[in-house]
Amino acid sequence: MMMEKLTVYADRMSQPSRAVLLFCRLNAIDFEEIKVDISKRQHLSSEFREVNPLQKVPAIVHGNFNLSESHAIIVYLNSAFPGIAEHWRAKINSAMDWHHSNLRQGTVSYVINTVLGPATGRPLNPNAAAEAEKVLISSLSNLEDIWLNGDGRFLLGGSQPSIADLSMVCELMQLEVLDEKDRSRILSPYKKVLQWIEDTRAATNPHFEEVHNILYRAKKKFEQQRSRVAETGTEPSNKIGGHSKM
Repeated sequence: MMMEKLTVYADRMSQPSRAVLLFCRLNAIDFEEIKVDISKRQHLSSEFREVNPLQKVPAIVHGNFNLSESHAIIVYLNSAFPGIAEHWRAKINSAMDWHHSNLRQGTVSYVINTVLGPATGRPLNPNAAAEAEKVLISSLSNLEDIWLNGDGRFLLGGSQPSIADLSMVCELMQLEVLDEKDRSRILSPYKKVLQWIEDTRAATNPHFEEVHNILYRAKKKFEQQRSRVAETGTEPSNKIGGHSKM
């Protein structure tokens, strides 16, 4: 199994995809990355259905073994490949389960309903955005006061990042596509969270910047669209390539 080829099917506009790719890069796992562009409906192809019948990214093929869902993938890679440091494994299950039903729920819904909706074929929904913001703010408060309430720089007092750190930081990086004032309004009250993001970025560079480069490009496009709207009063097309399971 150890010598068999690993293939990662991913869309880098997707937080779960970025987390898997970042984990592979940081641990020098040899893999082939295959882009599945959801904006072009590549996830609905018969070829990709053979990889993941649920037709979502990320997904992996390792030899003749297929697996989907980012947390399951990272946990599997953590055990399947030799030489991965122990700190990646520490106390991750509770944090990752909390992430999916709290931080991820609030972040994804807020970003889609304030910015990315039209790019994914959905209208913006201010009411849904308002409800999502409540979940997001509550999650950030818990992140600040509970998960980052330790002696170390990382989750649960860790001195080095864990799988949960990668997953949650990649989630919050999705907020990069927001208007900068909106992003600052949401994140600036949480000083520990902001420092943790920077600590995780520093601990995982240069791979962190490489997997998030697509987000920075999308941010720039949205900033240009907002400037044009402010100048002309015309609505943007909001067509940004590469969206997926955000």
